[in-house]
Order: sequence, then C-alpha cells, then structure tokens
Amino acid sequence: MAKETKYEMAISQLEEIVERLENNQLGIDEMTAQLKKAQQLIKLCKDRLTKTDEEIQKILGEGKN
Repeated sequence: MAKETKYEMAISQLEEIVERLENNQLGIDEMTAQLKKAQQLIKLCKDRLTKTDEEIQKILGEGKN
C-alpha cells in the first residue's frame, strides 16, 4: 500500500469494502484479499490519527510555555 494514501482515501476504501461485504458482493477468495486490505487500511488510519494527535498535543504544549 502506498505511503501516500491519504486518510480520507483510506476511509473511502474501507467504506467500499464494508458495503461490498454487507451486500454479499465478494466471493470467498476476493473476501480474503479485501479483508487483508481492510486490515492494512485500518492500521494506516490508526497510525495517521495517532501521529496527528501527537502533533496536536505537541503544539498545544508549546503554546502553554
């Protein structure tokens, strides 16, 4: 997965995977591949949110000094 994937794009891809799962649009083999992709997307989103939170806390901490 490209590191340039934006958070919003990752969320959009996750929503698409969930929709396809809910509508039974995936075969067994494709389902496995899509679930692996979803796992990677979730990790990417979590990492981006953690990094953003850390940056915000740092900025807010600097403003108190």
